[in-house]
Amino acid sequence: MSPFVDALGTRHPRAGADARIVSLVPSVTELVCDLGLTGQLVGRTGFCIHPREPLRAIPKVGGTKDVDLDHVRRLAPTHVILNLDENRKETADALAAFVPNLVVTHPLAPQDNPSLYRLIGGVFGREAEAEALCNRFDAALAATTAALAGVARRRVLYLIWKKPWMTVSPDTYIARTLALAGLDCVAAGSGERYPRIELDADMLAQAQVVLLSSEPYRFRQRDVDAMRAMPEMAGIKVALVDGEMTSWYGSRAIESIASLPRLRAALDA
Repeated sequence: MSPFVDALGTRHPRAGADARIVSLVPSVTELVCDLGLTGQLVGRTGFCIHPREPLRAIPKVGGTKDVDLDHVRRLAPTHVILNLDENRKETADALAAFVPNLVVTHPLAPQDNPSLYRLIGGVFGREAEAEALCNRFDAALAATTAALAGVARRRVLYLIWKKPWMTVSPDTYIARTLALAGLDCVAAGSGERYPRIELDADMLAQAQVVLLSSEPYRFRQRDVDAMRAMPEMAGIKVALVDGEMTSWYGSRAIESIASLPRLRAALDA
């Protein structure tokens, strides 16, 4: 029985050397390339931008939420890689009608990355490369854990959108990444993982720091300045944060984990 089990419990046999991969997950597209599989990647989304040069020649098939199914069909993939958060279920259902293998991912915490490396590496015959990434990840996590041992916990409101304002719940990959730096995401009182909120005095009173992410909405310095001018922000620090460093799993997570002590030091300065 195949040991390669995805997030839906589907067991995947090892793919042949002629596998044709479409990745609909930007961070996993980067992982596919870092595992040495760029030559088998035949499609990607417009948000799959790393590594930049190798991906220039790979056709785009729309976005993560608005996939061009006809284009995917013409590419004749043997495997499409998806994610439970980033792609729509109706997209997966439609793809299942003509794609032999759907590989579904769903990392919930940074510590899930080694399993992701082994899943993608195992399905596509890159076990050695996957284990090398696992070793690098483990080393980065150990170093960061040691560097941040005993750090004081701080309450963070992490914003990903405005009009409407949206944040992340503690039950997200982003929140669990920040938690490694002693930054605990404020709960919005909603069962949603990415809830809409009112950015009012009651919400801001729960936070010591407000982080404005670069994705999916790209907050800019003018947003920081506008927020600092709000009377409710008195005594609360606000800063921009690189969303790729907090939300991208896959091979980029190694760099992300290593960057957390620098992020915390900047917020404490």
